[in-house]
Amino acid sequence: MATRPAAVRTGSRIRQIGWALVLGLCVAIFLALTFKVNAVKSEVRLTERQIIAMEREALMLETEFQTRSSQRQLAAWNAVEFGFVAPSARHFLESERQLAALGLPRGLNAPDPIRVARSEPVVEEEGLFAEWVSPVAAAELTSEASGGETALAADLSAKGGSLAQRLARSSTVSSGLSDAGQ
Repeated sequence: MATRPAAVRTGSRIRQIGWALVLGLCVAIFLALTFKVNAVKSEVRLTERQIIAMEREALMLETEFQTRSSQRQLAAWNAVEFGFVAPSARHFLESERQLAALGLPRGLNAPDPIRVARSEPVVEEEGLFAEWVSPVAAAELTSEASGGETALAADLSAKGGSLAQRLARSSTVSSGLSDAGQ
């Protein structure tokens, strides 16, 4: 009896090794097939993305073609029925003399130029914000604001005033030059 279990053990050991090899082979085949399936899936996804991109490009080209054909139709209607044209220099000035006259100073009896209304922003000394600020912070803010306003006033006086003031001066100077020229 002692000899028989040894033979069974040897056979069962070989069988165990065989089953382990078969199981390892099955796992290797399973992994290879999984990688192959994933590679095919990624190729399919890539192809689907390319198809979608081609469909979008075709749609864009169709839209562009329709737009251009609509533009041709509109241009034909415009030429035949409406007669609209893009503005050119002739719409605003009749000749080169008018263009040259734009740079000349105004004459004696010429009307004043049209000016655009302008208002200075109103500085609120007290408002909703003043109620929220503590008295200590308010003292700091007013000292900073007065310093900033002083610097702004000094800067404007150094440059000759605000833009509106300089423009007003230049129009009076140019009218004075035109008076002196005549």
